[in-house]
Amino acid sequence: MSIETTITRAWQRRAIWLWLLLPISWLYGLITILRRNAYKSGLLSSYRAPVPVMVIGNITVGGSGKTPLIIALVNYLQRQGIKVGVISRGYGGDTSQMPAVVSATSLPSVVGDEPCLIVHTTGVAMAVCPNRQQAIAALLDAQPDLQLIIADDGLQHYALKRDIEWIVVDAARGFGNEQLLPTGFLREPMSRLQGADVIYHEKPVIDSAYDNKSGEKARRAERLTMHLQADTLQRLWNPQSDTPQADNAIPVSNSRVHAVSGIGYPQRFFNTLKSLGFDVVGHSYPDHYDFSLAELLQYSDYPIVVTSKDAVKISALLSDYRTDQVLNDEYAELINRLWVLPVTAVLSDNCYDNLNQQLKALGVNANQDASISVSS
Repeated sequence: MSIETTITRAWQRRAIWLWLLLPISWLYGLITILRRNAYKSGLLSSYRAPVPVMVIGNITVGGSGKTPLIIALVNYLQRQGIKVGVISRGYGGDTSQMPAVVSATSLPSVVGDEPCLIVHTTGVAMAVCPNRQQAIAALLDAQPDLQLIIADDGLQHYALKRDIEWIVVDAARGFGNEQLLPTGFLREPMSRLQGADVIYHEKPVIDSAYDNKSGEKARRAERLTMHLQADTLQRLWNPQSDTPQADNAIPVSNSRVHAVSGIGYPQRFFNTLKSLGFDVVGHSYPDHYDFSLAELLQYSDYPIVVTSKDAVKISALLSDYRTDQVLNDEYAELINRLWVLPVTAVLSDNCYDNLNQQLKALGVNANQDASISVSS
């Protein structure tokens, strides 16, 4: 078991031994405060992009639903005719090849798994680089008429000035022991949420559940919220491939499946599958984990279901293997067991109202000929 997995599980259990790391958290907190104040005071310089920048991030380590939120925002903005682009650090990619513009043919090993997923899903113009200024330069060089740039996971990247800042909070996961790294999983103190646009990732509201709770429905109505809606299971392997694929029936409710996940908070994925009626055998891996086909082969007795983010890496693995050699029966059978569960972020109406007000203040105007309907 890796150190990352050990620490993550300890955070989830709120293990007592984590408090031994508190002096390190104090030092981390001091450095965080000094660093942020240095940018605020001008001791450290920040880059102002030539177009408005919207940062989507969180104050916690691990998944909060940020990537589905970005995909939903990009789809919404594109429907309005707003020319939007996305930048990212490109975590898990090859920094020696960055800055890089992400395309439909880009590989996760080069640009990262989340950028591949975002571009595959939306077709948005996107560039990756740990240096966000270089990423923006590459993006604008490829797409000079952009009206808005969304920065994926750049909340703590104070070297980049931002015009809009949305912080995603996973309400179900919460803040653990509310301590900074490494005692807890906070990147910044909870005071960072004060006065910020906070998007609470919550479970879908069932009105009857709140009928007898005074003020609960009103409180939730005031908050900016989102939830993830599971779509239909899809085959992971590219149907355009020349590799034969058996016409296996889609896994159905009450059937047992292997849920394999290398995302920041795997339990959410497992819970989603359980809510759909599956008997889940969960297998957690570290976030952005580089799977091998040999690891997947061990889950041979039931169908394997993965997240969309993991699917882009596994598809690339299968493509590489198919290019290098003929698939033997073992790997051909693996392909037939692989399924992906896509999810869609559903935002509350006031999220879009808030966004529209912010864009209007920045002079980012929708194309009047474009559809502005919102699927929520």
